[in-house]
This record gives sequence, structure tokens and C-alpha cells, in this order.
Amino acid sequence: MSLDTKPNIDWDSLEFNVTETKSMFRATCALGEKWSGGDLIPYGDISLSPFAGVLNYGQGVFEGVKAFHSSKGNVVLFRADMNGKRMAFSTRRICMPEMDPDFFVDAVIKTVKDNIDYVPPYGRGSLYIRPVVWGTAPILGVGPTSEYTFMVIVSPVGPYFKGSIKPLNLKVNTNYHRAAPKGIGNAKAIGNYSASLFSLMEAKAEGFDENIYLDAKDEKFVEELGSANVFIYKDGVLKTPALNGSILGGITRQSVCQVASDILGITVKETEITVNDLLGAEEVFCTGTAVVVTPVGKITYQGKTTEINQNQMGPIAIKIREMLVGIQREEIEDSFGWILPVK
Repeated sequence: MSLDTKPNIDWDSLEFNVTETKSMFRATCALGEKWSGGDLIPYGDISLSPFAGVLNYGQGVFEGVKAFHSSKGNVVLFRADMNGKRMAFSTRRICMPEMDPDFFVDAVIKTVKDNIDYVPPYGRGSLYIRPVVWGTAPILGVGPTSEYTFMVIVSPVGPYFKGSIKPLNLKVNTNYHRAAPKGIGNAKAIGNYSASLFSLMEAKAEGFDENIYLDAKDEKFVEELGSANVFIYKDGVLKTPALNGSILGGITRQSVCQVASDILGITVKETEITVNDLLGAEEVFCTGTAVVVTPVGKITYQGKTTEINQNQMGPIAIKIREMLVGIQREEIEDSFGWILPVK
């Protein structure tokens, strides 16, 4: 496809998968130096040494951001500054040159502007933005590699789960852990996701959509899904597992807490949640950049299945999702300053 030709995309058939776009951003940085420069290059394959640090020792981190066509005709980003701050933490934790949040946001904006024709029309999807940092210099001994590559790649997407408003069927996994305390579960490291693949494939083979993982220390407390944070609602209180070092601090998670508390007036608690709390909840839903707010309808624990809210999306999840999506699409006032127009 010519770079000057507008994409021919069936926006109504978008799923959460890769669509080739126009360009991507690339910058490099040596260990011990600061991120600077970088440029847009045509979208395409990249070349790596077979001894690249990311390929041999998994030295890589990434983020997930979305751009939307809003009701006001703008293309907007949602809380990209928070993704930049989390990328700074993740790169530091994995012994990479610490990402500068302003440099991060600037690279995201440049990439979105150059791929503006790939942002789905209002209400018909979003442009998923994947900023990623890899250790790309060759290395043989275990340790941080000497050079790193930062890229921003994009793809127009639909919902993460097919028919995402349909409540999920989840399994509390007692055979595997997602992450351990004092490990890298609180960083958005690529290894966290590869560690969840085997148990995810097992769960899908059994008819489930995803796993709910318990804490690795006591195996009593709910932590998160393989790809999303989790919330429960009961007796007027919205709860989510407290960040304990092994749980990823989701941007959507934090946004849901603020929307529920500041706009809807719901009591929000970040606290320990037991399996009994989970199974006895009036509503359960998961949150994330990709899944937004997705309800949970069935949870299986030790072979017994519990139905949540009659396997329907509950009224609290509906209100929170409507508020969050309304802010993202500029349908309602953004009193938090979360929206960044791409100009």
C-alpha cells in the first residue's frame, strides 16, 4: 500500500489484532545515557542480533495506550502521561536507561499524528499504541546489555474479548502464580506475560476466558487476571486488591477508582480480597487499557462454579464503564484532565 493512500479498513469488523499501519517511531540509547532523538520510519520488520539481550534474557518492557476519535471531532490520547511514568519505573526496574516520561509522550504523539488515518471513526474502535523498549545489543553473560531500542508501534483495534460486554467466564487458578512478591509483577515486563501463557492456554482449553491468580505467598488473596486488574462490589463498597509489589498498577484501574469515588460517590477500598470475598460479590469486573471495563459472569474455584449477578453486567460496572468511555470519547466533561488532544 502506498504511504499516501488512505487505508481500506472495515472498521465495523475490527478485532484486537494487528493491522499494518504507515509508520513507527524508533530511538536508541546506550546504557548509562539518556533517551533523546529518534525518528519515524516505515512500518515493517526489524533486524536484531541473535544474541540481543531481549531475545536471550528477556530484557524488555512495554506499555499500552489508546487514541480515539472523540465526539468533538478530535483525536485524543487517554492518560498517556501516566503510561510514561509507569514506563520510567519499568525501565529502571529492568536495568534499562530510565525512560523520560516527556520523551515518551512526545514519541507517542508523533506516531499517532503520522498514522492519523488509522484511528477508527468515532465509536468504532481505537488506535492501540504499543510503546516498547528492548535490550537490543548482543550479550552473552547474564547482565544488562549495552544498548536499547525504544519503538512506538500502532494498530487500529476493536474489543479485546469478542463481544466484550458479555460477562467473562473465569477460573481461579490454584496451580500457577502470575508473579511473586519482591519480583517484577509490578513492572510491565515482557516476562510477566510469557509466564502466564501456559496457564492461559490450559484455561481456554477448559472453556474459560482467563485466569484469576492468587498471591504467591499465602495463596489466599486475589491478585489479578493475566492481562487485567480485578474489582468486586458489595454492600455499596467497591474493592480492588491493594498494590503489594506483585500486582501491576493499571492506569485504567486507577482511573476506575477515581471515577467511582469522585464522580459516582462510591466508597472505594484498595485492600486484601479473599476468594470468598470474590465469590460472594454482587458484581465482579476487570479493567485494563485493552479490556476497558469488562464484567465477570462466572467464576470457577476448585471445580465449583459461582454465577455473579445472574451472569449479567451489573449496574455499577455499567455506570463506571459509561463514565470512563464517555471521558475517553469527550462525550462528558473531563474534570480530571486525563484527555490529551493530538494536534
